[in-house]
Amino acid sequence: METKYGMVKNWIKSKITDGTFVPNQKIHSESELMQKFNVSRHTVRVALGELVSTGWLYKEQGAGTYVAQRSENKMLAEGRSISTKSIAIIVTYISDYIFPSIIRGAESVLREAGIQVSLFSTNNDHDHERKILETIIAQKFDGVIVEPTKSAIANPNINYYLKLEALNIHYVMINAAYDELEPVSVVLDDEKGGYLQAEHLIHLGHTNILGFFKNDDLQGLKRMKGYIKAHRDNGVPINPKNIVTYTTSEIFSKPVDRLRNLLTEPVSLATGIICYNDELAMRLLECLRQKKLCVPDDISIIGFDDSFFTDVSEVKLTSIRHPKSELGEMAAKKIIDLTNSSKTSYGKEENQDSYVFKASIVHRNSTADIRKKD
Repeated sequence: METKYGMVKNWIKSKITDGTFVPNQKIHSESELMQKFNVSRHTVRVALGELVSTGWLYKEQGAGTYVAQRSENKMLAEGRSISTKSIAIIVTYISDYIFPSIIRGAESVLREAGIQVSLFSTNNDHDHERKILETIIAQKFDGVIVEPTKSAIANPNINYYLKLEALNIHYVMINAAYDELEPVSVVLDDEKGGYLQAEHLIHLGHTNILGFFKNDDLQGLKRMKGYIKAHRDNGVPINPKNIVTYTTSEIFSKPVDRLRNLLTEPVSLATGIICYNDELAMRLLECLRQKKLCVPDDISIIGFDDSFFTDVSEVKLTSIRHPKSELGEMAAKKIIDLTNSSKTSYGKEENQDSYVFKASIVHRNSTADIRKKD
C-alpha cells in the first residue's frame, strides 16, 4: 500500500511530468496539501523534502516551494548519459505472442546505432501507460516507440503525448495510432488483412462466416471493417449474430462462450470462422474439438498474425502475415530519423513519413473449399 507521504510526493511528480506544474511555478502551500490529502504537516514536509533533495522542487525562504528546472546535472545524477541517446520502447505486452519479435527487431537497429534502449509494458492499461509516460518525461528520453493502449477508445493520457511534443521528445506509434495526434506510425494494413480473411473463405464457398474481433483496439475495428467490406463486395449477406466483439478484459471468456452458443443454435450452422488473431484461434479450436467438430472438414478457421501458434496444433492454421521484426526495425529507423532531424512526430505534412505494411495471406490446412463436398 502506498504511504501517505508517497501519495503526496507522487501526485506532485505527476503534475510536474504532465505539465500542470511548470518550471519555476509555485506549488500548493503546506496547508493546502494537508487539506487536500488529509495528512499531517510532517507528512507533507517529508514529501516536499524528498522532492527538493532529488531535484524536482526548490524552496525560497519565506516565499514557498517551486518547480525546479530539470537540468543536465540532474539527468547525470539519475544515471543518464547526455551524449548517449536513449529510446523507450512501450508495448502492451512484453513476453506474449508476437511482441518479442517486434521488440527484437527494434532493439537490433537501435543498439547497432549505439542507442540506449529501455523497455516498458502497459499491459494494455491506461493507468500503466500514464505512469510510464511520466517516467519518460521525467528522465527526458530522446524518443519513444509506443504501441497505443486500447487505441479504439478515448485515451485519458493524450496530454502526456502533447507534453512529449513540447519537450521535443519524438515518438513513433506501432500497430495502431491515436488519430487525434496524427503521429508518425508504422502499422500493418489491418483492414486489408480482415478483407483477405473473409475473401479467402468466401472464394472457398463459405457464406455463413463467424467473425470474432477485439473492439477496444483499432486493429480489431479495422479487421472487422475489412470483414464487412469483403462480404459486401462479394454480394454475401451478413447475419448480425455472426459478428462477435469483445474487449481486453473479456478475451478469456466471451469469445469461447459465444462460439459455444452459436454452435448450438437451431439454425444453419456456420461453416467458417475468422479470428482477430492466432491466439484466439487456438482457444476456439479447443472449443471446436470439445464439440467434436473437425477442422477443416466440418468447419474452416483462419487466424491473423502468422505467429508461432500456426504450427503448434495438429491443424496448421491459415493466417494473415504480420511483419513482426520488420515492423520493429522500421519503427526504430523512423525514431532515429526523427531524433536526428528537425521533423516533428506529428502533423499531416510530416505524416507522409508513416509506413504501412501490406497484408498477405499464408495458406495452410485449416480452411477448405466446401463446394467440393457436393
